[in-house]
Amino acid sequence: MSEHRRKPPQPQGGGRAAARRAAQQPGPGRSSAPTSSSAARSGRGESDQHGSRAEGRRASQRGPAAAGRRRGADPGAGGRGRPGKKRFIDYPRAGKQGFKRWLPSWRLVLGAAFTFIVLILGTVGIALAVVQVPSAQKTAQVQKNVYYWSDGKQMVVAGGGALNRQIVPISKIPLSMQRAVISAENASFYKDWGVDPMGILRAVVKMAQGGETQSGSTITQQFVKNTYLSQEQTLKRKATELLISIKVGATKDKDDILAGYLNTAYYGRGAYGIQAAARAYYDKDAKDLTPSEGAFLAATLNGPNLYDPYGGQGPAATAEKNTKRATDRWKWTLDREVETGNLEEAEHDKWVAKGFPTPQKPKPATNRAGQIGYLTDLADNYVVAHSGISKTQLDRGGYQIYTTFDRQKVETLSKAVEEVRKANIKPDVRERDKFVQFGGASVDPKTGKIVAIYGGENALEHYTNNADYTGVQVGSTFKPFVLAAAMTHGKRNPALGETQSDSQRTLVSPESIYNGNNKVTLRKYNGQVWHDNDGSEWHQKNDGEEDKGPVTLRTAMQFSVNTPFIQLGMDVGTDLVKEAALRAGLDKDQLASATPTFSLGTSAPSAIRLAGAYATFAASGKQIDPYSVEKVEQDGKPVFTHELKSDTAFSPNVANNVTDVLKTVVEEGTGTSAKLAGGRPAAGKTGTTDENRSAWFAGYTPQLSTAIGMYRVDPNAKKQEFLSMRGVGGKESIHGASFPAEIWADYMNAALKGQPIEQFEPAQPLGEKIYGDGASPSPSAVPSAPPSAPPSASPSGTPSKSASPSPSPSRSCSIFDFKCKRGGGSNGNTGGPGGGPGGGPGGGNGGTGGDPGTSPSPDPNRRPGGGGLFGGMNG
Repeated sequence: MSEHRRKPPQPQGGGRAAARRAAQQPGPGRSSAPTSSSAARSGRGESDQHGSRAEGRRASQRGPAAAGRRRGADPGAGGRGRPGKKRFIDYPRAGKQGFKRWLPSWRLVLGAAFTFIVLILGTVGIALAVVQVPSAQKTAQVQKNVYYWSDGKQMVVAGGGALNRQIVPISKIPLSMQRAVISAENASFYKDWGVDPMGILRAVVKMAQGGETQSGSTITQQFVKNTYLSQEQTLKRKATELLISIKVGATKDKDDILAGYLNTAYYGRGAYGIQAAARAYYDKDAKDLTPSEGAFLAATLNGPNLYDPYGGQGPAATAEKNTKRATDRWKWTLDREVETGNLEEAEHDKWVAKGFPTPQKPKPATNRAGQIGYLTDLADNYVVAHSGISKTQLDRGGYQIYTTFDRQKVETLSKAVEEVRKANIKPDVRERDKFVQFGGASVDPKTGKIVAIYGGENALEHYTNNADYTGVQVGSTFKPFVLAAAMTHGKRNPALGETQSDSQRTLVSPESIYNGNNKVTLRKYNGQVWHDNDGSEWHQKNDGEEDKGPVTLRTAMQFSVNTPFIQLGMDVGTDLVKEAALRAGLDKDQLASATPTFSLGTSAPSAIRLAGAYATFAASGKQIDPYSVEKVEQDGKPVFTHELKSDTAFSPNVANNVTDVLKTVVEEGTGTSAKLAGGRPAAGKTGTTDENRSAWFAGYTPQLSTAIGMYRVDPNAKKQEFLSMRGVGGKESIHGASFPAEIWADYMNAALKGQPIEQFEPAQPLGEKIYGDGASPSPSAVPSAPPSAPPSASPSGTPSKSASPSPSPSRSCSIFDFKCKRGGGSNGNTGGPGGGPGGGPGGGNGGTGGDPGTSPSPDPNRRPGGGGLFGGMNG
């Protein structure tokens, strides 16, 4: 063989392949494969051990048994000889073939279930620990205020928040109502933990079956949703609701939860809460609901729009369909109460036999129309001014406000005004009839209760309350306070100084005589001519510029003669006239400065205050501030109660003499149009201001004192001012004896109908018959109405008070500044010395000389319902 064809000699050890084959084929009986070094020591090569590659392949094919033996006998072969570790989760299952390999064992199933439960409980536990019950939503706490008439019947629900809600304690929710809701909504309420999984399941099943259902949510869940959460429909909100419900159910008293739900749930007709619902459907308080009515209201919770018998919104909510649904649900609720043990069978049968409790027709829950808005505003202002309840607190709602307003008298007064307006005031026909306003108030003299007001045509359209402060001057209705001051303090002695005690003065009798001629020169108490700041004399005008000659004060009041009363005010002192007005009950902020014409009515008290002051005369000198609220409650607990306080403004005889003089006005003077039917006695006074810018009649009986005012003002004018009423109603001029007296009589006749006729206390002789400056001392020259009581010099017994001089009027005052010291016109024909509202000297129809006068303007800064009696915080 060629040398080149011979194989090269193999190296000792047989190379890498031989080493691998040697490792795979240990010799028989050996515990381990020989290493290359041992093979070398034995003097044999690797190729001698295994022969060739083919032999190695044959050795690898000898079978698993041999291989297993070799692995078992070869612990050094990479650790393959050790047993395999058992898996923690044997899935797929070892040792199983086919589908059994994928079928979990019972141990695996139980383990998985246990693990899942533990995870769920752990998660819920952590969530409950983390979640906190939030603060109640403001919308769930805001309520309406409820106003009541003087007889305790509900007047209106108003103020507060946007929702019609009044929260009541569980004690004022009938047990029958509570049981009806529990039976219909959540029978397990007192047993569950705030959630009811079985109830949810039952609801789903019954819904699928198309039958009547209980709500899937518990009462606790619905309470939580209404009180703490938004109304959005999301999984997150629902999960939060469940968690909070569990926590609330575990920590809150069940009765508190039930009361919270019943007070926040929506019942339809705009009513949130059971109290509002009881009023909306049955016009009664929740505590007065019958079990049958409670069952119906429980039914409305299932969907108010579909259960109001008078229909709802949408084609599925017709009156017919709703009545059928409501009747069925009502009957089902009563049946359900029997099933749950909340109603006796006999009681159930009784209410079923009486039939479905049909509710009243829907009406607005909140209504400010007509006079209601004026009444509630007046009550609100009084509460804020006298109770310690702030405006902010009142606006939050939740108060029950019991007023003094008599529903029948309010309606009667409104009817009297509107009938006169409709018959006479025609703004579409006469330009002068535009912007005519009326205002009025009626007060009980014995108690001070404001029983009725007329604030305007409609509180929704005319926002200013005409019964409260308007800035309208009252004219000659102020003269009784001048007479009261004269009979209390007396005429000053001309020989003494300005300041005199009552003992130094001479008390004035109604039969005292003063000069009633037109343009009489005004004099000081000592007879000296009075001059204004410019040194001009003052000559007062009478109505129609008539000369009346020497007249008694009774006659001067009877025919509303100006000159005697402006001089009487000077003789007594206008400061004491002002004091008399304040003691009678007028508000100091509504009085003008005590200039000479102050005695003729330049002040602008409200109709309420004027009626209250006249009530002081009706009550024989006992003064009681008029008020509009008896008490205020919150959550059934009193938070304010009016305390009756009275004061002696005048001695009884002074007041009775004023009344006796004012009776003459009604019986034989300018106020005859105010005579009452059936011979019922009445006392009163007309009042008219310069250029007929306002007209009043104020009067009283022993049972009722009422003031009616009339004026014109354009609410849209850039410059607000009172307009002349000449030509209004087709009349040449307007006086207190016309429309105001007519309204007064119509109202008083209707308001007192059926009440006994009471007589005034008789007046006893009082004061002396004095003669004012320029008056004739001859009684035969004095035309006078027959006095009801003979004159007397007996003193009034009033405590002595000092008098101070009247301040001189100033021309620097603005005509719109009612608190500035200035004079003003009144009584339809009077100007004011020094200029001022109603005309200055020579202005309009009032007086002579000086600057021309202009009309007073309403206060541009006053707010609706503000100022006056209650808005000013000092009434």
